[in-house]
Amino acid sequence: MKRREFLNWSGLISASATVPQFMKGQTPMFQQLKAEGKKLIVIQWSGGNDGLNTVIPTRNDLYYKARPAIGIQRADALNLNSEWSIHPQLEALKELYDQGDLKIIQGVGYPEPNRSHFRSMEIWHSASGSNEFLPTGWVGRYLDQQAKGFAHPYSAISFGNNLNPSLKGRGVSGLAVTDPGNLHQIIQDPFMQSVGKHKDHQAEHHHDQIAYLHQTLNEARSSVEYVYEKSKIQSSGLIYPATKLGRQLKNIGQLVRAGSATQVYYAEMSGFDTHAGQPAAQKRLFTEYSNALKVLVQDLKQSGEWNNTVIMTFSEFGRRVEQNAARGTDHGKANLLFLAGGDLKSPGISNTFAGLEKLDNGDLQWTVDFRSVYGSIIQHHFHTSTQGIIGADVNIQQWI
Repeated sequence: MKRREFLNWSGLISASATVPQFMKGQTPMFQQLKAEGKKLIVIQWSGGNDGLNTVIPTRNDLYYKARPAIGIQRADALNLNSEWSIHPQLEALKELYDQGDLKIIQGVGYPEPNRSHFRSMEIWHSASGSNEFLPTGWVGRYLDQQAKGFAHPYSAISFGNNLNPSLKGRGVSGLAVTDPGNLHQIIQDPFMQSVGKHKDHQAEHHHDQIAYLHQTLNEARSSVEYVYEKSKIQSSGLIYPATKLGRQLKNIGQLVRAGSATQVYYAEMSGFDTHAGQPAAQKRLFTEYSNALKVLVQDLKQSGEWNNTVIMTFSEFGRRVEQNAARGTDHGKANLLFLAGGDLKSPGISNTFAGLEKLDNGDLQWTVDFRSVYGSIIQHHFHTSTQGIIGADVNIQQWI
């Protein structure tokens, strides 16, 4: 086996160790899985997006005083109401807002916030406290809870080379996928095809690690076959942008349309660490996001799944209120979060913005614990208890 093939296998074996239980084995139940209930699509903006230049207080003089070079003028922004506007490149979100399909939650954060990208994202992925270290992700714990009774089909998929940590559970974890077609080509390797052909293959290997290797490879083959077959069904014909996010959302749209058993999809954009040249960077990133999101929403509506779906977009922290000398902003604290879907109970802008008059050492103050949003999704979207998933100390409000 060539070095490149070995590396591909290594990645697949690593991912297969976290294959969801519902995907294991070519059993009749595995073949008959159907999508039932609700779906969550998470879009992660990595790097710490500047929320204050995303949803803009265009009537507030303090905003323009703090940002004389990078503040977005009211005439250029897309108006939401008498106090707030949205970035001019976020036309897809503006349309959703006007249709009553968007919730903007202001002041999202957590106690004792951390300005480190790695640690703050770790906190968001695990839904932990700032001084707490959890080995599992919040979606992974949801999967673990659902697996106890096998009450209904479930799964979680993140798009990328590595499994997103939020999808990691103790007994059940999500599946990492780059492209279903490319992954399917990998499993056509003769070595992979030979795995599982002999019913007694584990008995042939007395070493536990060898037996485990065969088991995980077989599980990977089964799960990849399932996702690949689903990805080929009922393409909408809609043209997604030829961008990284566009390809991720296209895969999501196709799997949803095909009736995949997936409940949680996870996509990611990077580049939001705008210490310098923020206006140009946000313009590029928001254009990519908006163009891809617009097609996905159209796809979900055409497939009749818009009312069953919530799309959550978040970033690990916000930016400082004052601009820096490089026409950018530095790491801050509180941020905003978007929820989009066809069945939101309270769309619009939350009344949770702490204001620019009283800052926390130059940062926006947080007023909404992000875990409250997770809890609301679990309780009010998936209709499941948060016990064992979200800490009991979190005040869970109904955000959707």
